[in-house]
Amino acid sequence: MTPETRQQALAGATLTYDGRELALPVVRGTEDEVALDIEKLRGATGAITLDPGFGNTGSCRSAITFIDGEKGILRYRGYPIDELAERSTFLEVAWLLINGELPNRAQLSAFTGDVTHHTLLHESFRRFFEALPKDAHPMPVCAAAVAALATFYQEPETDKKMSETAVRLIAKMPTLAAYSYKHSIGQPFMYPRNSLDYSATFLHMMFATPCEDGDPDPLLAKTLDLLLILHADHEQNCSTSTVRTVGSSGANLFASISAGISALWGPLHGGANQQVIEMLEKIEAEGGDVQVFVNRAKDKKDNSRLMGFGHRVYKNYDPRAQVLKRSCTEVLNRLGIRSRQLEIAMKLEEIALKDDYFISHKLYPNVDFYSGIIYKALGIPVNMFTVMFAIGRMPGWIAQWLEMRHDPATRIARPRQIYTGAVKRPYVEMERRGT
Repeated sequence: MTPETRQQALAGATLTYDGRELALPVVRGTEDEVALDIEKLRGATGAITLDPGFGNTGSCRSAITFIDGEKGILRYRGYPIDELAERSTFLEVAWLLINGELPNRAQLSAFTGDVTHHTLLHESFRRFFEALPKDAHPMPVCAAAVAALATFYQEPETDKKMSETAVRLIAKMPTLAAYSYKHSIGQPFMYPRNSLDYSATFLHMMFATPCEDGDPDPLLAKTLDLLLILHADHEQNCSTSTVRTVGSSGANLFASISAGISALWGPLHGGANQQVIEMLEKIEAEGGDVQVFVNRAKDKKDNSRLMGFGHRVYKNYDPRAQVLKRSCTEVLNRLGIRSRQLEIAMKLEEIALKDDYFISHKLYPNVDFYSGIIYKALGIPVNMFTVMFAIGRMPGWIAQWLEMRHDPATRIARPRQIYTGAVKRPYVEMERRGT
């Protein structure tokens, strides 16, 4: 087929249903992605599409993130993730996602200053944490805290105010996360330090005490910054779609982000790196024989699962995992850690990349495989892993929400359903229902 013929074929599609034909326009993205526009389907035919999980449904047009799962490509605003990870900072990437272009020196300096200025929480927020159980999981704590921020900032949502809200959320999320951790272990809260950069400030608030208040290791802060960059956005995933869905009702940015955090809390979404650590701990406790565990994972009769391999989107090597693999070794060497779990992880990867079963099923290491190991090396508690994900994803959520809010094509989200319940039936009086 010539390019001209192919273009003509893609100019439109025709759906035949119940003796009628409906022309479906074809929408093409800048990376040659193709979608059939079915907006008029129900009105013209009375039928809807059925797509559980929305795996084949495009909910919006977006200019923020591009993923090609078959080729292992991830780009923010056109920039490859490996280049951003190597050469950028988290706040620079946050500006890029929200504003569409890399900042110049003056813009980044002003943005960094604004974020630094807003890291402090209102003193009344101390009582918020004190009202919660010490053993509360930090994810619902952070979701509730972000929603509560809306009570402090209730101005009308002008463009200027939405920009200020975006800065506040990026600035205050690490403080909320660190305070939730300090509360859980009964230690005093540590104020942000304006002399430190974004990631170093978070490590300071997490691990410093009034008695021990040194500067965090620059390599560890840089590694944390790298992790945040890799998690900054990932197209229309569960939590991002939640942020957009809630925002489509007109709910403010605080409420929408709070809902996104709750969606991220699910073990099928943000909790995957925690499951990797639990798997490595299990293998280590059982003697550390990786091949035995791999054989069990391949056995359909065994419930053992190889966590951190495979991805719903990537059918190739997760590009974020390639970046983290290098960083993982560097961090452990700096800390002088000989990690049995890392040795198990490396052996797992070696076996899986050569095993015909995993190759045929396209089960390659994903970002969760290494991020959990690095977070543990940094001293981050396992129940905080998903919170770290939320800190990193914040600028992506904000960028997606702003894009949705400014898109004239946005409508309130309202999926349809196929009803499978009882047909119409008469009400039965209590006396006739039996005992």
